[in-house]
Amino acid sequence: MTRGPGALKRRMEELATGSVGRLLVSYSWPALVAMSLNALYSVVDRVFIGQGCGVDAMAGIQLAMPVMMFLTAFGPFIGIGHSALLSIKLGEGDRTTCEKVVGETVALKLALYAVLVPLFYVFLDTVLDWCGAARVTPGAREAARLYIRIVLFSHLFSHLAFGLSALQRAEGGAVRSMMCMVVGFGTNIALDPLLIFGFDLPWLGVSVPRMGVAGAAWATDAAMLASCLWAFGCYWRGRTVVRLRLGRIWIYPNLMWRALSIGLAPFLQHFMSALIVASLQYAFAKWIPDEAGSTAQIASLGVFNSALILVIMPILGCQQGLQPIIGYNWGARNYRRVLESLKTGFAVTTALTVLAFVVQVVPPFPELMARMFVSADKPDLVRLAAGDLRLSNCMIWCISVNIVATTCFQSIGRPRVAIFLSMLRQGVVLLPIVWVLPYFMEDKAFAIWLSMPVSDVLCNLATIPPMLYLVRFLSRVRSRQ
Repeated sequence: MTRGPGALKRRMEELATGSVGRLLVSYSWPALVAMSLNALYSVVDRVFIGQGCGVDAMAGIQLAMPVMMFLTAFGPFIGIGHSALLSIKLGEGDRTTCEKVVGETVALKLALYAVLVPLFYVFLDTVLDWCGAARVTPGAREAARLYIRIVLFSHLFSHLAFGLSALQRAEGGAVRSMMCMVVGFGTNIALDPLLIFGFDLPWLGVSVPRMGVAGAAWATDAAMLASCLWAFGCYWRGRTVVRLRLGRIWIYPNLMWRALSIGLAPFLQHFMSALIVASLQYAFAKWIPDEAGSTAQIASLGVFNSALILVIMPILGCQQGLQPIIGYNWGARNYRRVLESLKTGFAVTTALTVLAFVVQVVPPFPELMARMFVSADKPDLVRLAAGDLRLSNCMIWCISVNIVATTCFQSIGRPRVAIFLSMLRQGVVLLPIVWVLPYFMEDKAFAIWLSMPVSDVLCNLATIPPMLYLVRFLSRVRSRQ
């Protein structure tokens, strides 16, 4: 669809009057594909590394993940916050402010890269020690350092691609947004085996040696660059509703603080995820007495994180599809549609969390999942990872209330409530349990893994009151309308 008033009017009418179920599907599947492919960068790396590079390399990739997750957290901080604001402003019909939102997204991404990434280069060894690298094998630590040092500089491209694709999704260009991630993922999956294992084409005079972890990092860099170029290309070719104007690339304090306050909830959620992963790694290093044992547990944690990405992305994709529907209708004061969208989103999210439970807990799926990331010649690690998957995800089916509530309050511009809800499972509940529970149990590794289902149950119970309050408010307003 081309840019212009007619295109904007048609998309806004669809958000206001179209079937909620159909809209959720049409907005969610491109968001699902985009988010899944974006997250699958690390999963694909782990598949190839786990099958051909050994336990040290697997643990090294996992040790690097908290750093990558922390940097990635700034993507939704800027991108989702501004995309939510863009949805609201489109609902209000404020075209000039919409262009400022797009320009400010680019400006903040550039400013972030200039400040944050150099700091990690300077303090990399200290950060890795905080992530548990001080108590693992030397090979695992060196693999983590190598991977991070190569991938860090490409985060400029990653952040720009994420921000611009989120904005395109917010204006109704869900397929265009998805294609940004499709291009990057395709580049990554094509280059990964070539660079990790090497290749030789003598008739062309081309020979690339086996690069291992470094090859995975360079493939990721190339993929991020490809996604970024595709995202900018959509604006250059005039395929967007809201234009990206060079004169609008600036920081507007009033818009910035409002957008960042909306994006603070998903930022804190991603930040706490990074902190939790770092804490889990540090806890394994602290409580497991030998380097080989702690390295194996961290490698198993890598399998857990990869499996979680595979099952959680459909859930988060649903939330990304739900956000513009709720945001637009809240901005248009169409509260009946907000309530209808909330109910539909909750039903779909609950079904997806039950599916996540099945594929990670019910035999033989945990073993099959573990074998994706662990080579067949390491049966002990396969058994360890499969058992950890069952224990850690046995209550994942009950987290849909918290996920939908966070998305809803974020979409309607209630950042404080969204922040509180996003912090519940990880910051308020899970993090203390990770550190306290091992003191009361003899099996320390079992205690660390058990902290996850305990936090799922407590978080779900604490989310119910604010969610009921919102539903009752929407029901009252709907009856008046």
